[in-house]
Amino acid sequence: MAHFAKIDNDGLVLQVLTLDNSVLLENGVENETLGQQYLETHNNWPSNQWIQTSYNTFENKHRNGGTPFRGNYASIGYTWDVQNQIFWPPKPFVSWVKYNTEARWQSPIGDAPALTAEQLSQTQAGTHRWVYLWDENAYQQNSNNGWILLDLFSQ
Repeated sequence: MAHFAKIDNDGLVLQVLTLDNSVLLENGVENETLGQQYLETHNNWPSNQWIQTSYNTFENKHRNGGTPFRGNYASIGYTWDVQNQIFWPPKPFVSWVKYNTEARWQSPIGDAPALTAEQLSQTQAGTHRWVYLWDENAYQQNSNNGWILLDLFSQ
């Protein structure tokens, strides 16, 4: 099955539809334009505002080992970035920036720190549930802070 995202004039994903692959075939080769034309005809929405997306792509990786396509599978509320050819999920925090290589948002100070061996052992044993969560207020007060370590069992 082929999947297409319906986008508005600002690139916001409004809907995702599925088409039979046969609609896209031309001389045995998949052609996105044929899907776009079909969707325009049957949905009264401009063909250039139907963008093909891959159900198997997340953070620029294909879950079955294939070639990732357009960064992420589009969902309602995502945004189409025509320049980078990536579907972006909503920005999680004001300070976060696009990390194009992995088609995901990243904190301005990088990924969360790794748990220590002791924290990981406690989490695996079920005595604690250590996680790092982003605290936008802490970052805004001091740009060296942001990741906060919490034990979810004590909450």
